[in-house]
Amino acid sequence: MPSDKPFEAPFEDGLGEALRRTGETFAPPDRAALVDAGLTLGRRRVARRRAAVVTGSTLALAAVGIGGAYGGGLLGGGQGGGRGGETSLAAPDPTRTGATRTAPAPGTDAALIAILTGLLPGGELKNPTTNSSDGGPGFRSVRGVFDDGKGDAEISVGLTRAAGTEAEQQVTCPDKVITGHDDCAENELADGSRLMVFQGYVYPDRREDTKNWRAVLLTSDGFLVDASEYNAPAEKGAAISRTDPPLNPARLKALVTSDEWRTPLNELPTRPPGAGDSGNSAGTDDHTRDTLVSLLPAGLEVTGEGGQEGFVYLVVDDGKGPSYVQINVQPGMAGVAKELFTGATTLPDGTLLKTAKRAGEKGVGGIRMWTADTLRPDGLRVVVSAFNAADQITPATRENPALTMKQLTAIATSQKWLTRP
Repeated sequence: MPSDKPFEAPFEDGLGEALRRTGETFAPPDRAALVDAGLTLGRRRVARRRAAVVTGSTLALAAVGIGGAYGGGLLGGGQGGGRGGETSLAAPDPTRTGATRTAPAPGTDAALIAILTGLLPGGELKNPTTNSSDGGPGFRSVRGVFDDGKGDAEISVGLTRAAGTEAEQQVTCPDKVITGHDDCAENELADGSRLMVFQGYVYPDRREDTKNWRAVLLTSDGFLVDASEYNAPAEKGAAISRTDPPLNPARLKALVTSDEWRTPLNELPTRPPGAGDSGNSAGTDDHTRDTLVSLLPAGLEVTGEGGQEGFVYLVVDDGKGPSYVQINVQPGMAGVAKELFTGATTLPDGTLLKTAKRAGEKGVGGIRMWTADTLRPDGLRVVVSAFNAADQITPATRENPALTMKQLTAIATSQKWLTRP
């Protein structure tokens, strides 16, 4: 059994952005970031350019659905490219009272730009662009910088055909313990459509205060309309230009529920069967949850729980204050051994074990994160962490986590993980 490492400084937070932007692979600069990169390899494939809502967390890898999640919606960051092959485009309706617009870049879809422009309150939509490539088959988007005289704000709308359980995830409010936000509401509309309106931040850990407000409509006939707005002229890399994004929740709802989107939605090509759908629910992994609870030492009371695909968390209390515990169980991870387990202890059964004590991932002062990371010879990876706080975004509630490193190691190396449903 290796000895505990000394308490370390926080590792770089830039990883969260990489997870949101690509969801695929990247080359992080340090070992802690490599831990996160390795976990992403175990995720089932989702659409490119997703924007995961969980920022910087080693384990909380959100089930983000079609092309994105609460942080960025159906669209990634940056300006989209033009749509090729478009030869006959609708012109803006001069009778509309919405925003004026500057000329779109060559090759963009003026029909989508005209719709977005007409649905915005008075102002100017600057540098409008469209894209039909990032979301895969059956996807179109439009974005621009809206200027209503109160500060520039990026606004974007993505249109796609719904894809099974991942579409349901798009209109389900995130767990506030995992994804810090100010407000979120879900509603079923009279026609059977489902609507989610989310008010949060580009970085849920508030490393920057850029706000992201989002509305997503899942229509009863199987389409998604996903609008995002920011209180800055760009999602990232731009100074905050106003207190709040320009559209309040009621206006966001009106934007995504407008009948103006019906024509471009109906023009979307049919998605291939199963495209963009992992076939998995966004709910908690019950087997992982039950196994983790069964492995907790005596004297701990479970006071909270939750999770998403491939991830479970518990809040436990031993009478000395709440302590957040998170776990990720991933098969097929043998390929990360060389990158992530250099210098690991090899146990008698061939399992590789690394332990670490470091500061919390979200930059909240005083939070400590203790982790046991294991990789079995068959590629099964079990990573479990405990914190001295009830979550990762509020102040510490106790000096150390409720679980010792020895107890975390016992959980991660338990033979119970070898039995999966």
